Amino acid sequence: MPVEHRRTRTLRVLLEPHNPALAIQLGLQPDIDVVRDPAARPEVALVEELAAVTALLEDDPECRVVVLTGSARPGLREAVLAAGAAGLVVRDGPVEDLADAIRRASTGETVVDPALG
Repeated sequence: MPVEHRRTRTLRVLLEPHNPALAIQLGLQPDIDVVRDPAARPEVALVEELAAVTALLEDDPECRVVVLTGSARPGLREAVLAAGAAGLVVRDGPVEDLADAIRRASTGETVVDPALG
């Protein structure tokens, strides 16, 4: 009996700024395609600057923007969510956790790394 293969949905993810090492790691995920241009209409954008959240959402309100940070700072979580971001995650965590956050954000979930609580 033939096995039915379902094609998984590929998520287009933008890294702003572009990070070649992270792009390679995320590109190894079977359902993530890293794009270099916002014109590619990414479902999720990973940014490092809070100002990038507003700029990306003005250009594409359907894009889910997740902010990457190196550490928790007072008020950062609230500022990120108030700017319209879909979440806040630790930049240097396991790539599997980041990929999971991308998937969850793409479905409309707000994602906040537990370490940033």
